[in-house]
Amino acid sequence: MGYGMNIIKAFITLSVIGLFAVTALFIDFTYKTFSYKQIARKADAIVVLAGGKGRVEEGIRLFRESRAEYLFFIGVNPSVRKSDLYHPRPGDPSPDKVILESASRNTLENAIYGRDVLLKNNIKSILLITSRYHLKRSSILFRNSLPKNVLIYPYPVDSKNLKESWWSHGGSFDLLFREFYKYCMFRAFFMLAPGELREGGVPAITGLEY
Repeated sequence: MGYGMNIIKAFITLSVIGLFAVTALFIDFTYKTFSYKQIARKADAIVVLAGGKGRVEEGIRLFRESRAEYLFFIGVNPSVRKSDLYHPRPGDPSPDKVILESASRNTLENAIYGRDVLLKNNIKSILLITSRYHLKRSSILFRNSLPKNVLIYPYPVDSKNLKESWWSHGGSFDLLFREFYKYCMFRAFFMLAPGELREGGVPAITGLEY
């Protein structure tokens, strides 16, 4: 009886410690998510992860401000054409420097397929544009897929479905916790297999529009 109680007590203790650890990590994840700033700097390329509201518009705005020589849209629908996204006005950068990647379908594929098009164009620094809640996961994937000498500057785009007072907004909490879970899974993977994406073979890629 005493042995059984000790096991139960140990299990409860470990569960409480685990809960505190997860809570602390989640709060740290959330704090860092809201700490990202829209930095005013230049890079070789602007990389927009398609799919979220406001990302494309922000990428085009920065491109028109000559914040980078190239503008990459990663993960666009295959039916989308360059002219659907970018309409150059007098004085705007050339559409020849706008590149669409339409093979990837999720964030992991964004990083793998994006790596190929970036290296093909000898890119050494990027402004990585995606929704704020998505930025930490995107950053760790691109960091572990690109060569170490490629600089990554995370650039957040805010959306209405993420509130800064996330603890009192159920939708924001759910969104952040799902991202936290996915981020932790990839973080654990890269701790066990560092350089796996960077060193792995690049799959044959179709669906590129230059």
